[in-house]
Amino acid sequence: MPGHRVVLRWILVPACAAGAVIALAGFDTPLRPVLTGLFILLTPGVAVVGLLRDRDPLAAISTGVAASLVMNVSLATSMLILDAWSPRAGVATIAVLSGFIYVLRLLQPKNARLQTEQGAGSK
Repeated sequence: MPGHRVVLRWILVPACAAGAVIALAGFDTPLRPVLTGLFILLTPGVAVVGLLRDRDPLAAISTGVAASLVMNVSLATSMLILDAWSPRAGVATIAVLSGFIYVLRLLQPKNARLQTEQGAGSK
């Protein structure tokens, strides 16, 4: 299974990076919606999953999907409310927020595992 993850990573990382570059540079290609959509949907979720690397994989993935949706919907709603709609600004904002979350992951000590206890709150 780890081999499949490496191959998937080698496919998705360049695709997401190409989507961001295409959106920020304003290139008009038929692949723009697909690649930019991959970037917008995957980048925040992957950053959040990286923060939760010591948790249950299913819980981390579902939290990453939820975080990605929340970030994208909140950004789009804010841009519409403020009458500041711009696809370039949206992609840039998602990139900055995901980068910030990734920096938090890098600052997290590798050997510090989050300690949770069964029945927390009871003595």
